[in-house]
Amino acid sequence: MNIILLGPPGAGKGTQARHLVDGRGMVQLSTGDMLRAAKDSGTEMGKIVAEVMARGDLVTDEIVIGLIREQLETVKANGFVFDGFPRTLAQADALNDLLSEFGQSLASVIALEVNDDVLVSRIVGRAEEARAAGQPVRSDDNAESLKIRLMEYYKKTSPLLGYYHAKGLLKSVDGLGDIDQVKGEISAILEG
Repeated sequence: MNIILLGPPGAGKGTQARHLVDGRGMVQLSTGDMLRAAKDSGTEMGKIVAEVMARGDLVTDEIVIGLIREQLETVKANGFVFDGFPRTLAQADALNDLLSEFGQSLASVIALEVNDDVLVSRIVGRAEEARAAGQPVRSDDNAESLKIRLMEYYKKTSPLLGYYHAKGLLKSVDGLGDIDQVKGEISAILEG
């Protein structure tokens, strides 16, 4: 079973993906994690990623699809959780083609819906608590940066909601519920 978790930065995609990994034996494919691992791997693809990142350039869709292809070829799992990918319609088409090539498909696309103002308040509050406790925080976990990141997310990713709705794959959950509530809603969708 392959699924996509969609949602803006801070909506809890990574947290919910970890629950799916732990509870269902799925493998989380987070583009950020894959890029960091590839960069350090020493493989041909890793060398390409390292060069692109060293230049400060954005990694191309072809590179990300190549990394996903490697995972589909080599990793045995009870399905994949795509976290942070796709972000555009072109990436969604490429993922669909790639999964088809491997005789696989998407079971569901789960959108973690949030109220932006509540989300920003929650993330900024957590960052302030972490700073007060001397823990590391992202430098862009402030209201101004988060609003920019949210706008970028909606601009690029919101067309995916219509795309997957038209395919009959889109389901929504309240991303601002407590972790166990969101986990339960996602489980109900996957079992349903």
